[in-house]
Amino acid sequence: MVAADKCFGFLNIYKPVGMTSHDVVARVRKILKIKQVGHTGTLDPFAEGVLPICIGKATRLIEYLADDKEYIATIQFGKATTTYDLDGEVVFSSDKKVIEDEIISALNYFSGEIEQLPPLYSAIKVKGKKLYEYAREGKDVQIKSRKVFIERIELQKFDFQNQTAQILVKCSKGTYIRSIAHDLGERLGVGGYLIKLVRTQAGKFRIESAMSLEKLEIDFSSDLIVNPLQILDLVTVDLNEDEVAKIRNGHWIKKVGFKDNQIVILIYNNAVVAVGEISQEKIIVKKVFL
Repeated sequence: MVAADKCFGFLNIYKPVGMTSHDVVARVRKILKIKQVGHTGTLDPFAEGVLPICIGKATRLIEYLADDKEYIATIQFGKATTTYDLDGEVVFSSDKKVIEDEIISALNYFSGEIEQLPPLYSAIKVKGKKLYEYAREGKDVQIKSRKVFIERIELQKFDFQNQTAQILVKCSKGTYIRSIAHDLGERLGVGGYLIKLVRTQAGKFRIESAMSLEKLEIDFSSDLIVNPLQILDLVTVDLNEDEVAKIRNGHWIKKVGFKDNQIVILIYNNAVVAVGEISQEKIIVKKVFL
């Protein structure tokens, strides 16, 4: 067991198929014996891959993390389902076979900023109720499209015989890969749904350094906790002892050379002690971790 006050930072966990993101959080809580644990972005139970976990007071740093994502999506052509993935009921099928050049051409429509309709079976709320709750009740609900940004999308593998494609997608937060699978199938005129999804990156967390829950349980030590300074892309400000004392007492700090409204990380002895915002050559403390 690691002392609770030393649990401040991030873990790069590999979420396995079959677990919810909440399940992973619960497991980490049990392993570390600490209640303050959270994740930075939900993965569907059938998906796997990178799930950054915040532990201790680092849960209060989630809003400052980079939120771009990268996935490897495997799409089955020839059918469409209610959930846009393999867990749904088939609502359309086609005997037509697509070829590689058609897929590559169609992917061009999904590059850059696009309008995307989220799946009806999703956790987005409309009038205080989740979309999948409406769907399970058989009720119609109007879904608004949202703008998302696709930085990179490309075909990596294609199996003509089985009509499956492996596609790399690098995208902004809030992008539904299930919707891309469905919409791509529609554009090709054959239907399509997601049969496998692996998240390979979330911000600065990469799949190459992700650890399994089993490894965490067997080999956990505080050395595995990633220091927030390695992850946060914010300007850092070193403090002296007097300035730390001021922060501890809820006071602002005088600093010049910064732009108004700039968010900065305040550090002392290479440790994050607070997050502040610049206002008229003052650092107004927003969050304290002392």
